[in-house]
Amino acid sequence: MFDSIRKHQRILQFILLLLIFPAFVFFGVSGYDSFLSDDDSVAKVGGVKVTRQEFDQALRRQLDQLRQVLGDQVDARMLDTPAARNEVLDGLISQRVLQIESAERHLVVSDSKLRSSILEIPGLKGPDGRFDMERYQMLLKAQGLNEGLFENQLRRDLTMQILPDAASQSAFMPKAVVTRLILVQEETREVRELVIKPADFIDKVKVSDEQLKKFYTDNTREFETRESAKIEYLMLSADELAKQVALSEDELRGYYTQNKARYATPEQRQASHILIKVEPGANDEQRKAALEKAKALAAQARSAAEFAALAKAQSQDPGSAAQGGDLGLFTRESMVKSFADAAFAMKVGDISDPVESEFGFHVIKLTAIQAGAEKPFETVRAAIETELKRQQAGKRFTEAAEAFTNLVYEQSDSLKPAAERFKLTIQTVDALERMPAGGGAQKPALTHPKLLAALFAPDSIKSKRNTEAVEIGGNTLVSARIVEHFPAQKKPFETVRADVLTRFTAQESRRLAREAGEVRLKALQGGEAAGAGLSEVRKVARSGAPQIPPDALEPVYRAPAAKLPSWVGVSLSDGSYGLYQVLKATAPTAETIAKQRPQYESQLVQTASQQDFTSYLDSLKSRAKITKFEPKITEKAQEPR
Repeated sequence: MFDSIRKHQRILQFILLLLIFPAFVFFGVSGYDSFLSDDDSVAKVGGVKVTRQEFDQALRRQLDQLRQVLGDQVDARMLDTPAARNEVLDGLISQRVLQIESAERHLVVSDSKLRSSILEIPGLKGPDGRFDMERYQMLLKAQGLNEGLFENQLRRDLTMQILPDAASQSAFMPKAVVTRLILVQEETREVRELVIKPADFIDKVKVSDEQLKKFYTDNTREFETRESAKIEYLMLSADELAKQVALSEDELRGYYTQNKARYATPEQRQASHILIKVEPGANDEQRKAALEKAKALAAQARSAAEFAALAKAQSQDPGSAAQGGDLGLFTRESMVKSFADAAFAMKVGDISDPVESEFGFHVIKLTAIQAGAEKPFETVRAAIETELKRQQAGKRFTEAAEAFTNLVYEQSDSLKPAAERFKLTIQTVDALERMPAGGGAQKPALTHPKLLAALFAPDSIKSKRNTEAVEIGGNTLVSARIVEHFPAQKKPFETVRADVLTRFTAQESRRLAREAGEVRLKALQGGEAAGAGLSEVRKVARSGAPQIPPDALEPVYRAPAAKLPSWVGVSLSDGSYGLYQVLKATAPTAETIAKQRPQYESQLVQTASQQDFTSYLDSLKSRAKITKFEPKITEKAQEPR
């Protein structure tokens, strides 16, 4: 058979071409890329894939961050554009590139660095300023993490930060550049101001009915009633379902019994220590010398020597030596194993033999024992009830979301079936606007862009059927329907004539003020005296409290310092026209330059560091083999029904 294939090789090639070519015609090369890619990956970096799950999670995190900054009005469609989705993917690719480079360089984060990073997390210190293990565990529990998972994630993130930190630390800024920037930014100017206001020209505005009608026609949308509707809506949320959860006393006590460890304070011990460091990579002779020194200090401490004074003089732990070696209260889990095993086997007042850890040799003196305590059920009952209701409501919401979505769709002529099934109240709004004005009294949930788009879609207006169940964040679904629609309508000219007159007069008075200001500017630049209305001399600066309108600051500074005094003019945001006589420019003193230099240098170095890291990251990307599967980037995650 193989001989036959070899003899007819050209014929077989032709047949294969006929079979393969139509596939390229119908699917294209990108289709083959997608076919050959792993089903759950949107990109690959050096053979390491970026999964679809990671990508979708990153999109959700980005949306949550936008909502934290901008509020619930953020439309999720902002991240549905190819540009936005590619930007999120680029961030994941950058992380993957750094992970690969860190692994290749065998970069690791020590336990001591990990501990110090945890200690820097806000809110983990008790009233005495010491680390509070209970607070730490509660914080992790609130995020659905345990200590091991969180510390692994933190170690990974810290490892990824080593390379950016190294790249940024190489940045520097020449002294001359810093000085030049200070000279520019800290320069002050003395000006006098003359403002021509629109109010002074209102009486000069000549108005005819023809002009008003033209203004009315040209600005129709300003004289319309907003499109709105009387609506009914249902809101299904985990919080609402939590109110429906009933828990028995047996359930609460059973949960308490099963989770007693969560409601107990572990035993804590207080100790002081003297540390004799052993540097990583130390040889046997160096380790032996450190051990002998630690043994001598242990003997000295036991011979009635003051342990605190000895620790201050001899301990090589910079964090505790100044406090006489005092480490405060700690749990077994918060210390390295060898140290914890020794400390928790001692009695108060005992002084240990040298205990070896990754840091060196410790001489430990146990100073106090604080027994563990169990919180009574009555003191934690309310917290347990809240926790169980939240858990059960979360499960119920996950199960109910699909049924709610299907029900409002399948019985789309009424919200009543869904309301009865999920024990919800149908609520109404008499006039919900299609484009709500800012600062309105409507609930934020009802002004969610996706809900408004569904509610005011042509089919929804015509059929008055339920909208789809719209997820508005925070485990909340909303479905609504129009009861009565009120289209936008142009108000008759006669009813808004006064408003048209006011707006037209304001527009014309601003135009006349600007024209008068421009004429006056030319006259002043030609040598005409300013006359009445000119302000006293003001000293202006780019920083600090503004002495002139912000619109005028840059024009004033653009006036050449070598050609002062001079006049500049600018249209201000309130419609006025400002005329500014720039009299004098004063450079900052040597004292000011010296005082401001550290701040400016720090900001410039930070900017340069960011640029250096960006360049470094770009170089890593250019060397890595990066493949993006474009069809999967723009493909949306499947919506839950």
